[in-house]
Amino acid sequence: MKIRTIAGNPVGAVGLGCMGMSFAYGKADQTEADAVFGRALELGVNFWDTADMYGAGHNEQLIGSYLKGKRDKVFLATKFVNVYDRTLTSHQDLVEQNVPWIVDGTPAYMKKAIDLSLQRLGVDHIDLYYAHRVDPRVPIEETVGAMGDLVQAGKIRYVGISEVRAETLQRAHKTFPIAAVQNEFSLWTRDTEEDVLPLCGELGIAYVPYSPLGRGFLTGQIKTIDDLEDGDWRRSNPRFAEENFTKNLELVDLVESVARRVGATPAQVALAWVLSRGEQVVPIPGTKRVKYLEDNAGSAEVQLSPADIEELSAIKPASGERYPEASMKYVNG
Repeated sequence: MKIRTIAGNPVGAVGLGCMGMSFAYGKADQTEADAVFGRALELGVNFWDTADMYGAGHNEQLIGSYLKGKRDKVFLATKFVNVYDRTLTSHQDLVEQNVPWIVDGTPAYMKKAIDLSLQRLGVDHIDLYYAHRVDPRVPIEETVGAMGDLVQAGKIRYVGISEVRAETLQRAHKTFPIAAVQNEFSLWTRDTEEDVLPLCGELGIAYVPYSPLGRGFLTGQIKTIDDLEDGDWRRSNPRFAEENFTKNLELVDLVESVARRVGATPAQVALAWVLSRGEQVVPIPGTKRVKYLEDNAGSAEVQLSPADIEELSAIKPASGERYPEASMKYVNG
């Protein structure tokens, strides 16, 4: 596995997004997850990403169960802010209003969340701790400043933020050094390509694309909505809706065309393009199956020519919003 760095720490150029192992994409399976974790370490995929909201803490427990005796082999990231347990939040007025999705960036909530994450993961520190979203009620300086206190306390090593625009990143970085930004980024999501991505390069901040395979769509494995399991979150995603689905298949056709030419899979080509965006880029494709993990890891070896990159870069982003309407207000915060 080729190496990139996060705050000076060497990590595999392709990381592992763990969300789908217990949240949004079907049933959880500890045995299957353990097989993925073991193979990931064999392949040098040592940057693992989770969050406290994934399965209401279950995803962290899933990782923690495997990590016993192996903590030093993984650069571990998790997140807080998205409220998964309403008894913990400081925003009780939102609970009373029955607001469906609450984000809480207050120091009081963070202090509860970090201790619970450490407990579930079974570790004494987290390498990279993200604010999962920007809380519009709390200045980013307040959230990030409190996260800096966690560094001083030894509970986390580095601070990250997720789904931010450039202006927010600059303010946060002035408050406490930001090690990584995690935004959605892929051939079909390019919102921050012209501002946040180059800013990370200038500031020496890792840029961590989540959903770099367009929630699996860019792999070419999803040809109809029926290819998704019942209960799969993507069935409610606007980009998978009937009016957008067919248009977005045209995007996949272009990726598949390049893949045939270079002798790689569509997933590898999509990830290789993401990796080509700069040395600060460390994507975290998610999977819960070994064969897809191996495929994703192989993308680090795919050589795209300048002409290939230009052709892929000319692809128009996907049709449809990234999330349902209620969730869109918390992106690019």
